[in-house]
Amino acid sequence: MRLELGNILIKDVQFGANQGVSGGILTVDPAKLREMILEDDRIAGAVVELAKPGESARITPVKDVIEPRVKVECGEMFPGMVGKVATVGEGRTHVLKGVAVVTAGKIVGFQEGIIDMTGPGAEYTPFSKLLNVCLVLEPAEGLKPHEYEAAARMAGLKAAAYIGEFARSVTPDSIEVYETKPLLQQVQQYPNLPKVGYVYMLQTQGLLHDTYVYGVDAKKIVPTILYPTEVMDGAILSGNCVSACDKNTTYHHQNNPIINELYNQHGKELNFVGVIITNENVFLMDKERSSDWSAKLTEYLGLDAVIISQEGFGNPDTDLIMNCKKIERKGVKTVIVTDEYAGRDGMSQSLADADPLADATVTGGNANEVILLPPMQRVIGMLDYTDKIAGGFDGSLRPDGSIEAEIQVITGATNELGFMKISAVEL
Repeated sequence: MRLELGNILIKDVQFGANQGVSGGILTVDPAKLREMILEDDRIAGAVVELAKPGESARITPVKDVIEPRVKVECGEMFPGMVGKVATVGEGRTHVLKGVAVVTAGKIVGFQEGIIDMTGPGAEYTPFSKLLNVCLVLEPAEGLKPHEYEAAARMAGLKAAAYIGEFARSVTPDSIEVYETKPLLQQVQQYPNLPKVGYVYMLQTQGLLHDTYVYGVDAKKIVPTILYPTEVMDGAILSGNCVSACDKNTTYHHQNNPIINELYNQHGKELNFVGVIITNENVFLMDKERSSDWSAKLTEYLGLDAVIISQEGFGNPDTDLIMNCKKIERKGVKTVIVTDEYAGRDGMSQSLADADPLADATVTGGNANEVILLPPMQRVIGMLDYTDKIAGGFDGSLRPDGSIEAEIQVITGATNELGFMKISAVEL
């Protein structure tokens, strides 16, 4: 598959009736966007606001972050969810770079997050650097949590596709080309380079811990193979409410840095063969099945090495280690990418499971680190849930609007794709 990403660099976002992109400025009509969102009778109210880098603004509780895009050739955006079910990962896609749609609203579980646009919290989240079109969504009365999550998810995806359409006829500032050939051709292209794959663990524990592949809840799948370009082109979407710090939003899936870096090294230091997606299960039998299949597929592809990334912590640590040790036993070298819950002093066991074969590890940092977030002049969303959020505690929200909590509350702070710059070293 050969995918062209046409990047359209956005310098500013503003509200106005004349919607479109001109001179690097994106104009959105909030009334039209709100009208589209309220077509879903599961949503009783919607507020559209802008949040820009450096503003004294706090967005919370954040549910998802999505990059606006449009399929110009070969397929539709968000297949199986917004667009029709059709394979993506090839042709041309235009991307509004520097912009995101952020959904927020009344808490669904206890694991939505915070994005600060300035201050110390902004340094922990990549989304503080983006021009954010924020949707604060009010659920219809009596709507159950999982129904609210589904409605909020669809509102964000529809809004991103709607805004992305403005880029269809715009000439990109740059075009990036990514290509992965059919397996035998790909192996033959660089026969002297190590064959490297990526085992992409998707959060699928249920109870608002879900990820979708072409519209299918991934807990219903067995591990399978994707072209890397399919992931880059919207085949995988977030539907989970895990801890904010290591949750993979839809934006993370669209801009997976592991896939990007493997492509950067493709043909130079390695031969990037493809992606194996696997789920994170609750029951031991399902964990055994999925890790067996992941290991089998690495052997079937003839890989020399893989990178394995995790999403979430605790229970998924077992899936991570099972994948790692079974793949290693196939003679395939592994590197695991995770984060840590090592206690506020950093002295506790970092992962709930471990194995001597997991001897090459990249960490996104310790989610239990405590931070003080100063008050902001503007809150997009609501703060009344703060003491209950994962990483918060009784008294986290102070009378002046400041928040003392673990960095676990910050969206993307310790992302397990390595999306941020913080990490840790072994002493």
